[in-house]
Amino acid sequence: MTKLELRADRDDERIDAFLARRVPDISRSDARRLIEEGRATVEGRQPKPSQRLRAGESVCLTNRPRSAARLRPIAMPLTILYQDADLLVIDKPAGLTVHPAPGHESGTLVNALLAIVPELGTTPGDMRPGIVHRLDKDTSGLMIVAKNERAKLAVQAQLKHRQVHKTYLALVHGIPEPREGVIEAPIGRHPQNRKKIAIIAGGRESVTKYRLREELGRYALLEVEPVTGRTHQIRVHMAATGHPVVGDPVYGRRSELVKRQFLHAWKLAFALPLGGRQVEFESPLPVDLRDPLERLRRGER
Repeated sequence: MTKLELRADRDDERIDAFLARRVPDISRSDARRLIEEGRATVEGRQPKPSQRLRAGESVCLTNRPRSAARLRPIAMPLTILYQDADLLVIDKPAGLTVHPAPGHESGTLVNALLAIVPELGTTPGDMRPGIVHRLDKDTSGLMIVAKNERAKLAVQAQLKHRQVHKTYLALVHGIPEPREGVIEAPIGRHPQNRKKIAIIAGGRESVTKYRLREELGRYALLEVEPVTGRTHQIRVHMAATGHPVVGDPVYGRRSELVKRQFLHAWKLAFALPLGGRQVEFESPLPVDLRDPLERLRRGER
């Protein structure tokens, strides 16, 4: 059983609102469901979702062993570009959630990985086995998956020291000026909407490099390198410059051109954990992004 212990920091706040505010990736409806399942306590007692907290009260959220049982292998098509004893490099399709989360507990990349590498599921309560970095559900492209703890720690160390180089292709609204630059703006959870990320004072250091690859009328195709790896970093930073990613429903707007955000993890370079050999991978644009791009090149809309 894994346990998250929190301390109420406000008087008279409902517990469901408190959990939605303090726990990443949990909405208020998710919080209510967790409370109703008996997975939250206040001072050791099970509350109702409407219970109001007093500042200083102890709130505990548990992930019971039955949660681990949900991590069952599910065979599904998965493109593997590289595999050795330590890791895999996969080409994640758009629409596939990386790991289970409240409200989306099956049919994820993790379930698909367990069908390929069964030993990933041997740690009780670990809902993200093998995952060392993530892609948003509607972002496609390259990901590293660790097969063992040694490899996971090695890749995480490279990520920490900014030795894993990731380059994305992004189609954005408008033409950025300058056409090559660096965006430095701290980001963190949106103070009012915990499902969103925002540029905030005191947020985590976030650095994004970009370069214009192709000008396409009212759009620009960019090569984007996130120097840091924050949640939604590219999407938030590009939106902040006035050039949101095309099709981004959260930080921009939906588009008739594409059915999802035009963001693809295109290139990936890092050192293999065993031996340190430097490797590089490239993923071509999937057809749902390639076709609209070709239409723009032909002058169509």
